[in-house]
Amino acid sequence: MSSEDKQTEEIVDTPAEEEEEAEGIKDESQNRNGLSKNQLRKLKKRERWLLVKKEKRKHERLKKKKRKAEAVEKGLDVGPSRKALKQNSMKQSKCQMKVVIDCSFDSFMSEKDVMKLVKQLQSCYSLNRRAENPLQLYICGCSGKTQERLDNIGDCSRWDVNFSPEKYSELFDKSSLIYLSSESDNVLDDLQEDKVYVIGGLVDHNHYKGLCHRLAVEASISHAQLPISQYLEMKSRKVLTVNHVFEILLQYTKTKDWSKSLFQVIPERKGVKCLTNENSRDKTEADTNMKADCDKTDKRADSESAKDEEPTQVKS
Repeated sequence: MSSEDKQTEEIVDTPAEEEEEAEGIKDESQNRNGLSKNQLRKLKKRERWLLVKKEKRKHERLKKKKRKAEAVEKGLDVGPSRKALKQNSMKQSKCQMKVVIDCSFDSFMSEKDVMKLVKQLQSCYSLNRRAENPLQLYICGCSGKTQERLDNIGDCSRWDVNFSPEKYSELFDKSSLIYLSSESDNVLDDLQEDKVYVIGGLVDHNHYKGLCHRLAVEASISHAQLPISQYLEMKSRKVLTVNHVFEILLQYTKTKDWSKSLFQVIPERKGVKCLTNENSRDKTEADTNMKADCDKTDKRADSESAKDEEPTQVKS
């Protein structure tokens, strides 16, 4: 079954967010006095963007409703209901693997990059809540623009996520921590439930290359990279977004197979080619069956987030 056939929960504006956008247009329209021509031009451009965004979200919701109706008519799997999703809590999960997203990089990011990071956090939450056995997800060290942006999400406070303003190093024993970084010389061979895996929540477009790895080394925290080179050949750098790293870990707890987990998640735009014959990008029946074995229900959340802006890179 292709990913288009599977219906997933999309990240859409809440009524509060839509009201906030409308108020934003109204407030900006009332504060034109004293602005330069350049500022007025930017203000008008933002007003147009907000109006287009609202219409685009409305259109996407209608498309989602139509796709779901067509899938039901064809007897296809439309994913778990909201009632079923409520049963997929971290507390009831058979998986006790802890994954932390380190959001202490607020000062290193622009407002636009913070928005991208928060979308990736939303995607991680969506992926986790739709998993049969969710990971134990922690979002730590939020402050400044990142925390403000999260607070603007209407239902963020109700997420089944362990939020903490403290740094991850203050919550967990240092000996249990493993910081995931593409610059590390160590390679993960397995995941252990007595370890805590840390993902760097930094969107920086390669401006701070190696920052997460350097901070982990300075703090004497263990570090490792995903075993990408052992299973895949990539034309681009092995730097993935926060949600892609999280999804790979989530997939591995289900499949116990790095090849399947990596191949399933890493975007095709990175020029991925499997080093094993059984996992090629050819549109063969074997490939289709292999992909069907993996949980693809949350691809929609990531793709919808990426529609409004270009793909970004994150230090993992």
